[in-house]
Amino acid sequence: MFGDNAMNKTVALFVLGLACLWQSAAHAQLRVLYSGGFATPYREVLPEFEKSTGLTVTSTRALSQGSGSNTIPALIRGGADVDVVVMTREGLDELAADGRVVRETVVDLARAPLGVAIRAGTPRPDLTTVEGFKQAVLRAHSINYVSSTGIYMAEKLFPSLGIADEAARKRNEASVDDLPKTSVDLVLRPVSEIVSIPGFEFVGPVPQEIQDVSTFSTAVVTNSKQLDAGKRLIAFLASHTHDAAKRVGMQPVD
Repeated sequence: MFGDNAMNKTVALFVLGLACLWQSAAHAQLRVLYSGGFATPYREVLPEFEKSTGLTVTSTRALSQGSGSNTIPALIRGGADVDVVVMTREGLDELAADGRVVRETVVDLARAPLGVAIRAGTPRPDLTTVEGFKQAVLRAHSINYVSSTGIYMAEKLFPSLGIADEAARKRNEASVDDLPKTSVDLVLRPVSEIVSIPGFEFVGPVPQEIQDVSTFSTAVVTNSKQLDAGKRLIAFLASHTHDAAKRVGMQPVD
């Protein structure tokens, strides 16, 4: 049998342990790399997630794919301290093949078709036909296309239309935030990224015959020490971003 002093000491240690666990959970921090294609829904619901869970989230925007050092796969491979990624499924599958994400945490969030935006004041292209889209590319002085959709256009779409070299000479890879400061007059990205760029006008999706739909997905990074918190964020994104995704032209995934 415990004496009174021993019992009191045991209870005190138990309470202290609970307090430490609670304090640790309350101050847990998640680090997230997210793609611009899902930026609007992600940013819209993140404050509610932090308020409801007490978790702090540090978010950094990066490209889902590409050859540069600022892509999500390159940052992960370079040892970046990351817990959760939100990116195109193509980029996520690339990480999964390297064993860099926890496969059972992978969740598809929403899909976005490839769209077109033009600098305000320039002639609107005809997107009802493939030829109309092709002529828009040929008339443009500077074209912005990057990441997973950029790979699709550079490696598949433009070669099939016979305009790969012309498009490559005009290519500009500025971020969406920097586009108003560039000479870009044609933007080709998922519609969710280009519906409201300052100084640009959203025209619509590319013709169905050449359409490329991007799926945006999320997962916990393999070396994360915040597996449970990461799963909570993923579950929250899956259940709370439907309306925000629809408002920027995306189709949520159940």
